[in-house]
Amino acid sequence: MSAGPADRDKLRERIAIAIDRSSAAETMAMAHALEGRVGWLKVGLQLFTAEGGAVVRDLTRAGNKVFLDLKLHDIPTTVSAAAVEAMRLGAAMVNLHASGGLEMMRTAAESLAREARRGGRKRPRLLAVTALTSLGDLDLASIGLLGPAEELVVRLAALARRAGCDGVVCSPREASLVRARCGAEFFIVTPGIRPAFAPGAGAGEDQKRTSTPAEALSAGADLIVIGRPVTGARDPAAAVERILDEIAGSAVRMP
Repeated sequence: MSAGPADRDKLRERIAIAIDRSSAAETMAMAHALEGRVGWLKVGLQLFTAEGGAVVRDLTRAGNKVFLDLKLHDIPTTVSAAAVEAMRLGAAMVNLHASGGLEMMRTAAESLAREARRGGRKRPRLLAVTALTSLGDLDLASIGLLGPAEELVVRLAALARRAGCDGVVCSPREASLVRARCGAEFFIVTPGIRPAFAPGAGAGEDQKRTSTPAEALSAGADLIVIGRPVTGARDPAAAVERILDEIAGSAVRMP
């Protein structure tokens, strides 16, 4: 695939960088280094626990689209209230665990829509996490979820769609199956992305169902999430450009 400047900019919008930091200062420095390079920044549990909602507000005010990755999982009332608070912080995308069930997901989706109308604000995308990329078939079986991961993910994705979620988080290996089951408009986010220059399982590696950026996009992912290969690089901006070069130079066709 050859990519001109316009194609390259479109690819940037399909990349989210997981900023796994413990301070607002480090986070804002990383955001500044990546300014204009990627479409999304992902705030996860480590950063949110360390700095709270203020860091989401700061990133949003600086012009970043924030994916607040807290994987909410509780009773429906609690999850829906937390999702609304995430929207008030300015998050453009939030997620919850599909395994929380139909009612939990539906209540959150309805609460977000209702609060967005009431406050005259844009509703964030609501995603359902299917099966963590750190879990393989044996791990899933050990907690009573029998059958291949692919079957579980597709089943949960269909449930999330029925509940009114906008999409799911799944591994790149299930993206094509989810796309086939849930349709073209269903938003698919895939973590577990390993660029060719950082493919191996190094220190701290805990993801099992992984793929390259080009493979994930070809399989139907709308957004790929990349963490340490960029945030752990000496020059994060240059690492993003290498990823874009890798995708552009791949023989894999993008949908």
